[in-house]
Amino acid sequence: MAVAEPKTHGFQTEVKQLLKLMIHSLYSNKEIFLRELVSNAADAIDKLRFEAVSNESLYENEGELKVWIEPNKEQRTLTIRDNGIGMSQEEVMENLGTIAKSGTKQFLESLTGDQAKDAHLIGQFGVGFYSAFMVADDVVVKTRRAGAAAETGTVWTSKGEGEYSIEDATLENRGTEITLHLKEGEEEFLEEHRLKSIIQTYSDHISTPIFLIIHEEKQEEVKEGEEPKPAEIVRKEEQANSATALWTRPKSEITDEQYAETYKQISHDFEDPLVWSHNKVEGKTEYTSLLYIPKKAPFDLFNREKREGVKLYVRRIFIMDDAEHLLPNYLRFVRGVIDSNDLPLNVSREILQSNKTIDTIRTASVKRILGLMEKIAKDEDKQKYNDFWEQFGRVLKEGPAEDFANRERVAKLFRFASTHTGTEAQTVSFEDYISRMKEGQESIYYITADSYAAAKNSPQLEAFASKEVEVLLLSDPVDEWWISYLTEFEGKKLQSASKGALDLGNDEAEKEKQEKLKDENAELIKKVKETLGEKVKDVRVSLRLTSSPACIVADEHDMSAHMQRIMNAAGQNMPMSKPILELNPEHALFARLKASEGNETVFADWSNLLLDQAILAEGGQLEDPASFVKRMNGLLV
Repeated sequence: MAVAEPKTHGFQTEVKQLLKLMIHSLYSNKEIFLRELVSNAADAIDKLRFEAVSNESLYENEGELKVWIEPNKEQRTLTIRDNGIGMSQEEVMENLGTIAKSGTKQFLESLTGDQAKDAHLIGQFGVGFYSAFMVADDVVVKTRRAGAAAETGTVWTSKGEGEYSIEDATLENRGTEITLHLKEGEEEFLEEHRLKSIIQTYSDHISTPIFLIIHEEKQEEVKEGEEPKPAEIVRKEEQANSATALWTRPKSEITDEQYAETYKQISHDFEDPLVWSHNKVEGKTEYTSLLYIPKKAPFDLFNREKREGVKLYVRRIFIMDDAEHLLPNYLRFVRGVIDSNDLPLNVSREILQSNKTIDTIRTASVKRILGLMEKIAKDEDKQKYNDFWEQFGRVLKEGPAEDFANRERVAKLFRFASTHTGTEAQTVSFEDYISRMKEGQESIYYITADSYAAAKNSPQLEAFASKEVEVLLLSDPVDEWWISYLTEFEGKKLQSASKGALDLGNDEAEKEKQEKLKDENAELIKKVKETLGEKVKDVRVSLRLTSSPACIVADEHDMSAHMQRIMNAAGQNMPMSKPILELNPEHALFARLKASEGNETVFADWSNLLLDQAILAEGGQLEDPASFVKRMNGLLV
């Protein structure tokens, strides 16, 4: 092998931090380094299979794809080699020295300080290669991309101390070879039985065969009178995994433990999955699906652009791991495999967009996942579903906007805080709410706010409280979005407690009293509206308030003030709808307003003060806080 002069490069700052952490801190469960390196090797082989569909020459007359693991006790090295796609020198620098593909920054931000838990994050965050430095003080990577000339090979070397070197090399074999020079005290990873145990625990169901290379001494029989010859070292290959894709086997032959291990390989999660569904579909469309719901949300759950949850295979050949057309975005937390017999091997994203087979698979897969969630929701162990909702509820709420056909089925899985429970925990379903509706009540009432406390204490809920009408308290930013797509549930209209006119079914005496208050204060209300001018859309006597002097509400078809704040915070400058100011004529401050009618300046101060207070109570911001304070101080003295 011809080698040019090496070039030294420095790792990015975040990678240096990560290496330091790997070397000095994360000692729990060190064996996962082998799981990660084997997983990377298997991925490289999957990528070769995919690219070779359209370019068979990439096999370079070596079509049998394998991973080899070779311990060498004399040299104290452990080598993991594959004959997969390999890397060009540019890919080596991108993948083994920078943050671009490693997820390092998010990994570092998510560390807890608990060694065991932090070690478990390694695979999930895609920084698995660096776990090699937990057991090695020197790592050498030799790689050449399939189809490239032998002279284009690359050797990457690092001691994990902040720098790495790159050399040009001539490599006859395609693929990647990683050699770990083990630290003192890590000899267990040179033992045959230990390596077999790790492979069978973590990598048994990887469809690529993994061979353990054993060096054995073979002593020739010595005849009488002859000098004994030196023992011959025999290199023996022994397959260490079953190399059968688990999803291709009958369910009756698979244990829960095997399902769990396959999930961990697919997802790089260290915990067992919450539930899973394994189905083989035959008939017009033939495919197998193995879909998992995790226990914990992945770190990038709210990155709608990253879709690597479900891997697509065609006739056991890996095609892509970001097949966004297999499941809608609101189910992006699902992990698993879909293996089709009907799709072409050269399937592209463009083909996926308009393929009837994919449409059939997607529809059925969505139904299976919703069925899994419904099963958890019906479980007697309510805490199990509450835990699931806490992890994935905010993403599931995107469903009604994205999945029109299933919007009510998705909504049935929603959980909310409400005035009935009196706690911030989101445990109330739409069905729970409907079961408690008052006689004659036709609407499901809700209120949106920036926080649970703001929703719970909103003055707009006073009349609901006095009549013991339950209101759902919505404080997730996504609530304003999905609720615009779900206008009713099981025939019950969803109605905002802070929009439009309010009718809580008052009796005749109450209605007469309200009409009298409107009539008695009509002129005063008109004057307040004239005084506030362009600041308000309307002013009226409130049917919502019992103990507060004022509140603001939105017109029936206007965007709520809360939604306007969300849009503006997202950089979408929306024209602000003018609020409707509602006043409580039975409040002492209303009496002060009425008493000031003869003094236009004081009357204007009271009118503006009541409006500003109502805006603040609703969670809004004042355009001129200084004037509000000055006005309030003037009225207090």
